[in-house]
Amino acid sequence: MDRRFDWDLLKSFLAVARAGKLTLAARRLGVEHSTLSRHLGALEGTLELKLFERRVSGYALTPHGEALLRRAEAVEALVLSIEEDAGQSRASVAGTVRVGVPDGFGTRFLAPRIGALSGLHPGLQIELAAAPRGFSLSKREADLAISLSRPSGGRIHARKLTDYELGLYGVPALAARVARREDVTRMAFISYIDDMLFAPELDYAASVTKGIEPRLRLSNVLAQQEAAGAGAGLCVLPCFLADHDPRLVRVLGGEIRLVRSFWLLVPSDIRELARVKVTGAFIASEVQKAAGLFLPSPGRG
Repeated sequence: MDRRFDWDLLKSFLAVARAGKLTLAARRLGVEHSTLSRHLGALEGTLELKLFERRVSGYALTPHGEALLRRAEAVEALVLSIEEDAGQSRASVAGTVRVGVPDGFGTRFLAPRIGALSGLHPGLQIELAAAPRGFSLSKREADLAISLSRPSGGRIHARKLTDYELGLYGVPALAARVARREDVTRMAFISYIDDMLFAPELDYAASVTKGIEPRLRLSNVLAQQEAAGAGAGLCVLPCFLADHDPRLVRVLGGEIRLVRSFWLLVPSDIRELARVKVTGAFIASEVQKAAGLFLPSPGRG
């Protein structure tokens, strides 16, 4: 048997392990799924190990596959580092970086600013994935991600970007009907769809007052803001979004103040790559410069 090892086979293995589906992995690599299937067969034949269980739902790693994944990621990090070191001798920071961010932060805060980073590094290709969901760094859905919580385990480097304040908002006609917290229970309230909450930190109703039963549930914060701005009800919104919306006023601002956090997460094995470091540093700098946007209340911190 030919025992020569092919790095392309390992890349194919990593893509399938992260995607969990052959067609999705093939699309990410830009190859035919039949080619990817051959690569997996060749790798399993070379190692004489079964790496995946083929299931209706997709590809699941066997214990041998789990063991190989850890080593393959270490090899991948080394190869990326070598490639980047070679590239640095010819050019400035370059390559593709995907950043996964919550929709409100990504669309309203980061998207208007991220072009400046591209201008500083013309060889850097930035993919900003702004969506109401979390991003799996272990599956390489993103190279960096903004999260609402610090991960409890895994090989992830976490850096706190900032705390941010949220308040209760509505159009002036609705806000005028609220004199105390208990009044909110008699008002139309806008919230998330329960089974589409991508983080427990987004479950706000109980923090406002007991007895709230939302009448309108929407899947993401930007949709909630639009509904609140149209007068559909009261809504808990980040101040960095709602304070600059002329349709909305804050309700019981002295009483209802919630604080959450944004964390910048990076897989430990790629955090030293120049394109990842530069992107992370840029995001952190922009957030720091806008500290008053995220924590507008007096005596913040």
